[in-house]
Order: sequence, then structure tokens, then C-alpha cells
Amino acid sequence: MTTSRRTLMTAAAAAGLAATAVATGTGTGTAYAKDAKGGGRAVKEHFGTLADGTKVDRWTIGNGRTRLSVLSYGGIVQSLEIPDRHGRLANVSLGFADLDSYVAGSPYFGALIGRYGNRIANGRFTLDGHAYQLPVNDGPNSLHGGDKGFDKRVWSVEPFERAGNVGLTLRRVSPDGEMGYPGKLTVRVDYTLTPTSDFRIDYEATTDKATVVNLTNHTYYNLGGEGTGSVYDHRLEIAASRYTPVNKTLIPTGELPKVAGTPFDFRRPKAIGRDIREAHQQVLYGQGFDHNFVLDKGITSRPEHIATVSEPESGRVMRIATTEPGVQFYSGNFLVGTLAGTSGKVYRQGDGFCLETQHFPDSPNQPGFPSTVLRPGQTYRSTTVHSFSTR
Repeated sequence: MTTSRRTLMTAAAAAGLAATAVATGTGTGTAYAKDAKGGGRAVKEHFGTLADGTKVDRWTIGNGRTRLSVLSYGGIVQSLEIPDRHGRLANVSLGFADLDSYVAGSPYFGALIGRYGNRIANGRFTLDGHAYQLPVNDGPNSLHGGDKGFDKRVWSVEPFERAGNVGLTLRRVSPDGEMGYPGKLTVRVDYTLTPTSDFRIDYEATTDKATVVNLTNHTYYNLGGEGTGSVYDHRLEIAASRYTPVNKTLIPTGELPKVAGTPFDFRRPKAIGRDIREAHQQVLYGQGFDHNFVLDKGITSRPEHIATVSEPESGRVMRIATTEPGVQFYSGNFLVGTLAGTSGKVYRQGDGFCLETQHFPDSPNQPGFPSTVLRPGQTYRSTTVHSFSTR
């Protein structure tokens, strides 16, 4: 079904499927032990079966006090457990307990997004003189790669361990013409947990024909714990002096105004909810925050710090570093009480937030924005690091 932030109204059941753990192995046949709660090994479980008979697995890895569960369906971050200031673990990512709920109508909970994260106006762009039409799945626009983007595809998954890091490598080949995009795109994404409680995502892609690419991850965070209520008391800081305002369908106007004097000024830490009810036209368009912030650092070859979020009660702190020039800050505006999460609690407006590192929305139609074009012989690379601590 077509899913978008604005139209998602499907109630998703929270009853979990019984998952049976099985021992997994690498390509060389080395067995991975079932000790992902902290020992750095990988656990593979059957999570469900799609309507066409395709089996979906859940992989769980751990390093130190951090544990991550990822689905082969959509590369979805289904759970991310980190400790609070007292050492108590909690899942800080929103999601579902069963596969059917993800398939029936997920607002991209935890998903790997592609080929193009965010919106493309009217689902159209022109590249090298050729016009391309994409599926329209968000009002008049194409959102997050179309109605069957990377978030709804099954990925191959392989665990790895190296230099103290533990991770999962996800691979997929997107054929030429999939969702209207040109070129056969070969994609690799590494999800890595480090010994210092970093959750790192490395993206890589190549193509055999000129195309556009903008990959990201759509995890909804609540540092107080999934299902604990609003994130409006979380304090957020974003190193961005400008942002990209949008029209009423949330497509950038092409302007890059300063955030100073607007609700979009997060250059110093402030509560997410402090200005969310201001009668500012951009807040009204987004029904809260759903905007790309232009990072002061620009595009970098290595991840640089761009944002910090802290939650006062648990003491959890998340710092984000990226190579990307933008970050979409979304304050969970279209969670409307129709979805029940992994805890069995219903998600309501503002119960999670996203910080989607990215190039800018609608860049293929905005010549003033950083280019998202990838050509044969080039390699698309992007890295984002989430570092967790307490205070």
C-alpha cells in the first residue's frame, strides 16, 4: 500500500511473532554464538514471512552495553538498546513487534531509505536531457524512493567482526528502472557497533548508468525509551545556520534563509517542543518540524559533528556526526494514535523524532543545491555516526 507521513492511518497490531533463534555463520562456515546481549556475536531469528513466501530474518548484534536488532526486510532498525545513567537498558527506537505491522503501514520506522531519501517534486526529474517519472506516493510528490522503495525490499545480510567492531553488511542490487530510476544500482550498507557505544552507518553505491542517489536511515528515536511518551522535553542542538523552507506540499522553495529569529534556530540547545506551536508558516506546513537543515560544515570526507540530543530524565545523550551536507529533522508530527509499537503502547504525535542525514530534498530539480547525481565509474559514499553517552 502507499504510505506517507500525511496519509498513514493504518492501525498496526503489536502482538509479536514467536521468533526462533538459529545459529548463524559467515561465508567460511564459522559459527556465531548466541550471545548478542553483550558479547559481540550475531543472532539470526526468523521474524516472519511475506505474502510471496519470502522469509524475513531479524539479526541481533551486541557490543559492550549496546544491542541492535535489524530486519532483512527494509534494513529496518527494529530495536536499539542503550543504557541510561544508572546502567539500565532500554530500546530507544520506535517500531513494531511483528512483520505484518511493518508491511501493513509503517511510517518508515527504522528503515533504510533509497533510492532517494526525502521528496522529489511531482515525482519527476530530468537528467542528461532524459525525463524520468517516479511513483507519486506523498500527495503530488515522490517520497523516500516511491511506494516500493528500499524500505520495502528484502536485503541480504552478513555479520562481521573486525578490530573490536561488530556489524552487519546489507547488500542489494536495484535493477535499472526500479521505481522509475535509471541505472542498475549496486548498494552496500554497513551497520556497525563499536566498543565505545557508537552506532555507525556506512553507505556505498555504484551504477552502470547516470542516476540520482540519496540514501539515509529513518529511525525514530525516543531517548527516554520507546513507548514512554513525548520527546518534546528532549534538548536538541543542530549546527545549522540556514534551512530549506518548503511549500505546502513540503517541497523546498530553493531559498536558504537563516534560522535566526525563527523556530528553526537550534544552534544552541533547546527543548524540541519549545517553539513547536509557534504560528510560523513553515511550522504550519509541517504540522511541526519536518525540514532539512543546511549544515554549517557542508559536505565532508569524514564524519563531523552536527547535532546533539539529550533526554533529562534518563540522562541519555546522542551525538551525531556525518559526511552529509543536510539533516532532515522530523518531530513525529504524523503519529496520530493508530499505531502500537514494540512495547504495546500507542504512538501519538511527538512520541519520536528523526534526524535523517542526507543531501537536500528535491535536489534533482534544484540546481542551487548540492548534486545527487552518480555516474558510472564513481562510487557514492556516505557515513553517519550516532554516539551514545549519559550525563
